[in-house]
Amino acid sequence: MRSIVEADTGLEVAAVVSNRPDAPGLQWAAARGLATEVLDHKAFATREAFDSALAERIERHRPDLILLAGFMRIFTEGFIKRFPRRILNIHPSLLPAFPGLRTHARALAGGVKVHGATVHLVTPALDDGPIVIQGVVPVLAADDEDRLAARVLEIEHRIYPQAVRWFVEGRVEFAANDVVLVRGTGVSGDHMASPRNSS
Repeated sequence: MRSIVEADTGLEVAAVVSNRPDAPGLQWAAARGLATEVLDHKAFATREAFDSALAERIERHRPDLILLAGFMRIFTEGFIKRFPRRILNIHPSLLPAFPGLRTHARALAGGVKVHGATVHLVTPALDDGPIVIQGVVPVLAADDEDRLAARVLEIEHRIYPQAVRWFVEGRVEFAANDVVLVRGTGVSGDHMASPRNSS
């Protein structure tokens, strides 16, 4: 979230909303004069009730985009349908490889030679939405989970603001089967960014 806010994307942040009252990002955002809200999911009996209340909170701000940053809950289909093609998420793997959790450990166990991160649109299927951009890092012989995760995080902080910039500039288009195209890049939405220093 901080990388997106601090990047020169042209984004106007309507609000920072969290389901965790103790989320550090709330304090950081409030200190910079951004509107913040908390909606604790523990106060709701069902996922559907929470998602409905969250959608109502979000709609008050009338956002063009909803950017997930460390939001570790799976949305109901009803929530996603209220914001079609407007919810972006970042996942620490090169989707469709390694959806879900523990991506770095699974990449190492699988012996892959490259790993990375994916910015994608959120759909009802977990980590399965249209890809906007991917960033690649090499998997090195000395890597463990922490080392690999640190390099992937660095590239996450570059590609998420880039994806936001494309949306703000109105350069994102959707082709057949919701394949993302970005005008001016000459490539489809699975454009890859490599780290400046991969060693």
